[in-house]
Formats: sequence, C-alpha cells, structure tokens
Amino acid sequence: MTDSSTTALDADRPPGSGRRRSPVQVSTRVPGRPAFRLGSLSVVWRPRPVLVCALLIVAIVVLLCISLGRGDYPLSPLQVAEVLLGGGDRPERFIVFELRLPRGVAALVVGAALAVSGAITQSVSRNALASPDILGITAGASAAAVALIVATSSGSIVGLLATLGLPLSALLGALLTAAVIYLLAWRRGADGFRLVLIGIGVNAMLIALTQWMLVSADINDVTRAQVWLTGSLNGASWTQVVPAAVTLLLVGGWAATASFTVGALRLGDETARSLGVRLQTQQALLLIAACALAAVATAAAGPIGFVALAAPQIAVRLVGAAGPPIVASALTGALFVVAADLIARTILPVPLPVGLVTSALGGPFLLYLLVRANRKVSR
Repeated sequence: MTDSSTTALDADRPPGSGRRRSPVQVSTRVPGRPAFRLGSLSVVWRPRPVLVCALLIVAIVVLLCISLGRGDYPLSPLQVAEVLLGGGDRPERFIVFELRLPRGVAALVVGAALAVSGAITQSVSRNALASPDILGITAGASAAAVALIVATSSGSIVGLLATLGLPLSALLGALLTAAVIYLLAWRRGADGFRLVLIGIGVNAMLIALTQWMLVSADINDVTRAQVWLTGSLNGASWTQVVPAAVTLLLVGGWAATASFTVGALRLGDETARSLGVRLQTQQALLLIAACALAAVATAAAGPIGFVALAAPQIAVRLVGAAGPPIVASALTGALFVVAADLIARTILPVPLPVGLVTSALGGPFLLYLLVRANRKVSR
C-alpha cells in the first residue's frame, strides 16, 4: 500500500528517448485518513479502532486488578496495582504473584486465544455462526484431552496421546477434526454454510464420543475430566499459562499481520484470487492457526463456550468494521473471560466454573445472531 498520488503514463515520449514508460500507480490515500508507511508496511490511521482498543485495554487492566484483589485475603485495586508495579509487602506479593496472578493471566490468554480463533474461522467461512465450539474443533480438542485424562494403558492409542502431553494431544484432536470438516465441506471450495452444518454434526458425534469415554472410564478419572469439561480456571498454574501465552503471541501475532489476507477472504473466493491471495494455501494456514489457538486454550482451561462466537461479533460492532478485527477481537475475548471469571468467583452465591458463566452469557447472543440472520434472509 502506498500513499503517493497517481502518476500519468509517459505515453507521449517518443521511442528511444532513454526512459521507459512508468506504470500507472493508483493512489491508496483514503480521503481524510493519513497513511503511515514503514518500509513495505503501510497502514491507514483509523481513530475509532484505535480508541476502542485503548478503552478495552483500560477496562481489562481495571477488571484484572479488581479480580486479583478478591479472595480470602482481600486487596484493593490500588494495592494490587502497587504490587504489580513492584511495591507492596511480602505477603501481598506472594498472594498476587503466586496465588492469583496465574489465574488472571490464564483468563486473559484463554479469552484472547479463543476470540482470535473465532475471528479467523468466521472470516474464512464468511459466516458469523462459524466458531471453533460450533464447528466441533473445540470438541475435537476436548475428546483428545479426555482420552489423555482417562488413559490407563500405555500400549493403546490413548497411551500414545498420554506421551504427547495435554496441549499436544488437544492440538492433534483439533487439527484432525478441522481436516475432516474441511474435506467434508469441500465442493469446489469450502462453502461457509456447509462448514457450519457439517461442523454441527461432527460436534455432536465428538460430544457423544467424549461421553462414552466418561461412562467407560474409572470414576476418579471421570471426576477430573468432568470438572475440566465445564471450562474452569481453578488451579491454573504457570505451567499451563506459559505454553498458551507463547502460542498466542506467535500465532496470534502472525494472524494480526495477515489482516489483508483475512479481509480479502471475506470478499469471496474469486475476489481474493484477483487480489493475489493464494486461496487454498492461505485458507489452510489460517485454519491451522485457528485450530492451534483453540487447542491451547482448551488444554489450559477446558472448553469455555461461546467466547469464540461472541467476542469477534461484539468487536465488529464496537469497531464498526466489515468483519471480525483480529486485535479488537482478542481484547474483547480477554475482557469477556476476565469479567466472567470475576462473576463466577465473587458475584454469584456459589463459585462456578467460568465456562458456565460464558455459556449463560453467550447463549442469548447466539439466539440474537440467529434471529438477525433469519430477518436478513426473509427480507
């Protein structure tokens, strides 16, 4: 992208004048919006997305300080902020950094990873209902993780999963599920409507498989798996948070730099090809990225529902964009999970897993999207 003005074609110069014709350069300057260029990277200043992202960051920091201060040893948000900035006494630092901060960071990372995964799948499929939990990708990661949890024999397939570890087994399950859904939905291209319908069917089968494993497993393994399946941040540790955070930084950062490709895919296959996008390669890479983010989030906290569905659509309405923005979706998802965890731990009479709260809040939003889509079709 360049902000230079249009230059005319040197058509009036006679042959042999010592200068080649210069190609026509089309100006990409947006009226009223200054463009900034750094090497090959060029962006257009859009005040609203920047303002929305800044406000989301402020809201995340405030809610995180409130959440870290709630517990048996209460701390005010100012005390929490002081500890995070290097102050506070020794007991306060132990409480914040060792006992509560891993859970808070896990909420941030899981929410952002699920939201970016949802933004990618919704953009690739061009369908607001396409998210990892609706398509069955999260169910595939859950089935593989439950197989690991209830594994008892090292000589079986689930024993092989046990050697891989929870994050890798969840990633394997998510990738296999995504590949099956993509192949079944393929008909001269991956149609978004077919993706959603096939994903719903695959999701139902994987849920049935997970339930069968729970029925046939040992009662102690079932109890541990059932708590994990509700989507919980209880007992979150740095060993769970660090792999998810590294994956989010690497994969989510790449997805943010691929915003042009994501935006081109929203315009349709033919338009994307005409813009120079290698369609099949980019779709495959983006879906792998979405699966990786959904898998690490599921491995860290279990299947937390409706975050990947709701957060990108909320970000679209906040930013006023044509499709789910990657950065704003990540911030919205992080804020959503932090707020849901705060509600689950402190506001409700009985502490609940965060997945139950996100499902309770995201269910009505799904109904809203369905009604809205039905009205558009009926017009």
